[in-house]
Amino acid sequence: MPGDGYTIGEVLNQLKEEFEDITISKIRFLESEGLIYPDRTESGYRKFTDDDVDRLRFILTAQRDHYLPLKVIREQLERLDAGELPGSAAAEATAEPTPTRAGAAPADPTAVAPIEVPGTPSQVGLRELCEATGLDAAQVRALRDFGILGGHGDEGAPFDADDVAAGRTAKELLRLGLEPRHLRMYRQFAEREVALFEQLVIPLQRQRNPEARRQAARQLETLAELTTRLQSVLLSRELRAHVHHDR
Repeated sequence: MPGDGYTIGEVLNQLKEEFEDITISKIRFLESEGLIYPDRTESGYRKFTDDDVDRLRFILTAQRDHYLPLKVIREQLERLDAGELPGSAAAEATAEPTPTRAGAAPADPTAVAPIEVPGTPSQVGLRELCEATGLDAAQVRALRDFGILGGHGDEGAPFDADDVAAGRTAKELLRLGLEPRHLRMYRQFAEREVALFEQLVIPLQRQRNPEARRQAARQLETLAELTTRLQSVLLSRELRAHVHHDR
């Protein structure tokens, strides 16, 4: 590390390969939120230490890999600053994150998130959702109007962890040229699948036995995993046929 620390541009260069969406504006935003606090030179320029860079890496990894809102990240940092270990409920998500580096094995794109029964996802506001996903407010409103993000058009409803995950995926699709209205069909597909699945698990859901309800949740997870896998195979087959047809 240089004797006088790193400039904000040097920090950006260090993190850019690992976190493609990192910008100087985002680093400044995290500072304004009190998550990082670099020193300042006499002339007012920011001066970052190795510890500051590690702290930034922790924050960015928690956002990217665990979809944690800034409020939760701030609480975890406060515990770490006080020498405490993260709470057991979030230990896996907030204990020292392992960043995904170039060359690492990619996550299974057909993996299905567990269905928690019961479960209350953390709620975040519009600004935190935009910060976590890279969407702007207009895109969030459009995605909400088409039912991709929570509330199904309810402007005042908060967002949750599922919205963060959906928003990040939607951002990439929008970047590739799709529009929010194009994504509506995926919500419609999901609704049709849920209606089909419900017919299979209704007998279990009607039972008051907690174990029967857990069994219903496990069966729904299995159905979701298998149908997602089937969709992936069928889509790949159609794409291959399209490519070969164009040759």
